[in-house]
Amino acid sequence: MDDGNDDAITPSGDDAGNNPFAGMPLFGDLSRALSGQGPLNWDAARQFALLAASGGDMAGAMTPGGKVPVPTGNIEPSVRIKYAELAGIARLHVADVMQLTVIESDPEVATPEQWAAQTLDAYRPLFNDMATSLGQASDDDGSNDPMMQMMAGLSKMMAPAMMGMSVGSMVGGLARRAFGVYDLPIPREGGSASKLVVVPPTIDKFATASDIELDEMRLWVIAHEMAGHTLLSIPHIADHLRSLVQRHVGAFRPDSSAMTDKLTSLDIDQSDPMAAMQAAFGDPEVLLGAVRSDEQIALEPELDTAVAVTIGVIDWVVDAVAVRIIGGNALHIADAVRRRRAEASPDDLFVERLLGIRLGADQTARGKAFVQGVVDRGGENGLAPLFNDADAVPTPNEIGAPGLWLARVADFDSAG
Repeated sequence: MDDGNDDAITPSGDDAGNNPFAGMPLFGDLSRALSGQGPLNWDAARQFALLAASGGDMAGAMTPGGKVPVPTGNIEPSVRIKYAELAGIARLHVADVMQLTVIESDPEVATPEQWAAQTLDAYRPLFNDMATSLGQASDDDGSNDPMMQMMAGLSKMMAPAMMGMSVGSMVGGLARRAFGVYDLPIPREGGSASKLVVVPPTIDKFATASDIELDEMRLWVIAHEMAGHTLLSIPHIADHLRSLVQRHVGAFRPDSSAMTDKLTSLDIDQSDPMAAMQAAFGDPEVLLGAVRSDEQIALEPELDTAVAVTIGVIDWVVDAVAVRIIGGNALHIADAVRRRRAEASPDDLFVERLLGIRLGADQTARGKAFVQGVVDRGGENGLAPLFNDADAVPTPNEIGAPGLWLARVADFDSAG
């Protein structure tokens, strides 16, 4: 933990002499924090997240002394009031479609910078697990070359800061596109798990660009967030998905030689070094030469299934609610949002690479087909076993065969 004491994380003595970046203005205040915060440097993560979310420069994301400011809100009170009014409308319909209790509190409104800061905090345990996995050093670097040994030591020294920069860049990039919490379908932990959060500036911008009436777009997003929150508040569903993601991030087997190659080949644009570094650390391959392990490959079908089902249920609920409260424009909004989702950004690819969460068109189509197949065969209450019983979580074989899943859960219910 950072106790706010700069001396606690400033290299000195022999450590400073072995720091090849000491005195280099490129790293500035970040070079003082290459160690001291565990496997992931959270100051660096926060700085890069705010930088990416705001689209500003590093100077605007840092204060003298390397401290990171808390992002301040600038959402008009009238916007908060409007979202609260619309939430009252959406809540009744989401509860009716899902036949589950829906959160009563009104949505919180956030800027992209605030969304980024909240997301870092919410997924801190997950990112720490990932950093620990990626930070595993190779027992045998296979080289007696002093230069290679120095670079291996450099890689180890820089790993926490690089993890922070990379995770921050990823979260900040996602923040520029996020409508709310459940754009990233991973259960949150801590206080944020009980909140609905929407990002009005991004929602407004998308509505304008897509020729969508603003209140209709707001209703669609609120319904999406309520559906996601309701689904991932079910303990066995949240625990299953969270466990799979944790297993994925804990199964990296880094290649230290690949990391060294990346470090020596970085091409830093001296005209804008911080922007160049942000782009470089947005590449997951920079993270200690991360490679997919056999464990991750074996886990992929199960994790893909869990993500597809999550997306499919949320989308089905939103479609059903939107037809009721928006009417004829509901299809236009759904098509626009799903086209946007299918356009994979570098940050989406980063999420896929590091967290194992694939969010593209194939996943959406698989999830939607499964849920629609269940509803077509079992009626609107066909999904009830999924909501009510941990043993009803679909398997990879069942995601493409909703009838097979319905037969299994029916047999289970009969046996119970």
